[in-house]
Amino acid sequence: MRLRLDLAYDGTGFRGWARQPELRTVQGTLETAIARVLGGQPQLVVAGRTDAGVHASGQVAHLDLTDEQRARLAKGRSPQPEALAARITGVLGQYPDVVVHRSAEAAPGFDARFSAVWRRYEYRLADLHTPYDPLDRVRTTRVKAHLDVEAMDAAARSLIGLHDFAAYCKWREGATTIRTLLEFGWRRDAHGILVANVKADAFCHSMVRALVGACAAVGEGRLSVADVAGIRDAGIRTSETKVLAARGLTLTEVGYPADDLLALRAEQTRARRSLDED
Repeated sequence: MRLRLDLAYDGTGFRGWARQPELRTVQGTLETAIARVLGGQPQLVVAGRTDAGVHASGQVAHLDLTDEQRARLAKGRSPQPEALAARITGVLGQYPDVVVHRSAEAAPGFDARFSAVWRRYEYRLADLHTPYDPLDRVRTTRVKAHLDVEAMDAAARSLIGLHDFAAYCKWREGATTIRTLLEFGWRRDAHGILVANVKADAFCHSMVRALVGACAAVGEGRLSVADVAGIRDAGIRTSETKVLAARGLTLTEVGYPADDLLALRAEQTRARRSLDED
């Protein structure tokens, strides 16, 4: 049995998603909690492996149950997969910084990582126009400048499309930096916070935080709108743009195709990743 888990977490106290020896991570915390409920050695597969300090409100993972774990689930007070979310959250304690909102048996062919067709992130940025709110400090980055949101939005929109984003990615051996940026724009919310909406088929390491850093440079007047696309097309990382802090970044949504296309999408994605790594 494969289960789909829908998750949220405050990334402040975690050293990222992926399990690491002696470090507190989202994956490690959840797998420990699941083991207390179902036993065994659970192994979660996630849609997006977020970095240290990055938050999530719409993360998705899957979990394959062994026969022993299925039997233990069936013998519990709440034997249905849908009840597992509450049981895990109960183990995590009161006011946890990670929660499983929903658990359910996955549709045939579902893979949290490889079936995904897009991921959406939000980045929150406060500037000198915005009064400091201590309640927002763990999810909003501040810059000491007056930012031009219209220029930032124009710069963001100029990056949309299928491109090589090597200039905005941290290099990893064997990993492709070609991505399709589906949506990218900026707005101010009712409290004056600048909010970026960033959606792509996938993201390479540090890509979102580098993109918003480039737009912040445009907002400050240090770069022109045309410069951000020029940096992208040059394909070389530059000190003219900064990778902004993780605290402002939240994974908000993961998109999947219709159930009858899940297996095909996973197969296509695995094949493409395999070619990239050859």
